[in-house]
Amino acid sequence: MSQIDAMIQELCPKGVNVEQLGDIATLVRGNGMPKSVLVESGVGAIHYGQIYTRYKTWTTDTISFVAPETAVRLAHAEPGDIIITNTSENLDDVGKAVAWLGDREIVTGGHATIIKHSLDPKYLSYWLQSPSFSMQKRGLATGTKVIDVSAKQLAKVRIPVPPLEVQREIVRVLEQFTQLEAELEAELEARRRQYEHYRQDVLTFASDASVRWSSLGEISSRVSSGGTPTSGRSDYYGGDIPWVRTQEVDFGYINSTGKAITDSGLKNSSANWIPANCVIVAMYGATAAKVAINSIPVTTNQACCNLEIDPAQADFRFVFHWISSEYEGLKALGEGSQSNLNAKKVKNYRIPVPSLNCQQRIVELLDKFDGLVNDISIGLPAELAARRKQYEHYRDRLLTFKELTA
Repeated sequence: MSQIDAMIQELCPKGVNVEQLGDIATLVRGNGMPKSVLVESGVGAIHYGQIYTRYKTWTTDTISFVAPETAVRLAHAEPGDIIITNTSENLDDVGKAVAWLGDREIVTGGHATIIKHSLDPKYLSYWLQSPSFSMQKRGLATGTKVIDVSAKQLAKVRIPVPPLEVQREIVRVLEQFTQLEAELEAELEARRRQYEHYRQDVLTFASDASVRWSSLGEISSRVSSGGTPTSGRSDYYGGDIPWVRTQEVDFGYINSTGKAITDSGLKNSSANWIPANCVIVAMYGATAAKVAINSIPVTTNQACCNLEIDPAQADFRFVFHWISSEYEGLKALGEGSQSNLNAKKVKNYRIPVPSLNCQQRIVELLDKFDGLVNDISIGLPAELAARRKQYEHYRDRLLTFKELTA
């Protein structure tokens, strides 16, 4: 840091120029390119949806391609260009960017803009992750259900432009952090695969073993779903009754909820209380077939199938681990583009029921291994979280400059 501070002081003693993006770059809005035109080989293509989930700060390879005849009518990105998203369902994802550093032209489509510039491409891509950009895009965004920051609005963003050697030194420091994070992520992913293999092994029962098979419904003393109070009724929300939505069902324990409802909301909807330590299976949406355990009494929406496990038959934690291991199989029973399930399919799903002592031994083993792999407070997850915080701290500091004044 002191080296970069000294460099900035030497090269920019009075501060750094801050320019509107439209004054130092050309912004080209993409068009077309639905997922249906993506193929396995051809001209490299980056679909805007992939920028949210598949790409990081920069890339030299594309995940997808389009046919040459399709590429002709699309927007072309040259090596060094930035491809940035224009739309999303949430403000955080709008403006997520990737620098294209491959050795040839590629294409992109609608909901994305190509930024052609003279900055260090990695510097610009890193800066587009900064709090300064995040704050500015909030003031430029339009829409409610679909958030949009158009190319015209992006052109108004004010960006610090230090000398090129400063940009490159900032990139060098940030690359060290991202490389370490990537190594930790790779090691953690290897351990997760090892855990999944181990879990599958301990949850495999020979057909001739003295283990009876049942269904999730048969080993539950009660199966229920929930409900959603009428939206727009302020007197139904903001109370002290925890209310679980399916996005919170994600292979873990639910200790608190993002939303809460009032007594009026509870009375005037199908929502109802379930006790602690139920096994909750998401039935609809992106989390369909995922599972969680509620550590506290909660209410849920109608997209949750809530299993109150009969303790005389099964340990609720054993049931949780079993459903987690069967995620792909349960999800395959879903219907529609999001693999939606229903309570009947969940209740009828088969489960082995060994003795309670056997279940508890399996639970102790899997809980211990799961903690080592996924517990954010210990081991690799804790180290990875610490490195991410450290990276964000230095990124934000390195990308904050004193503005040059006339």
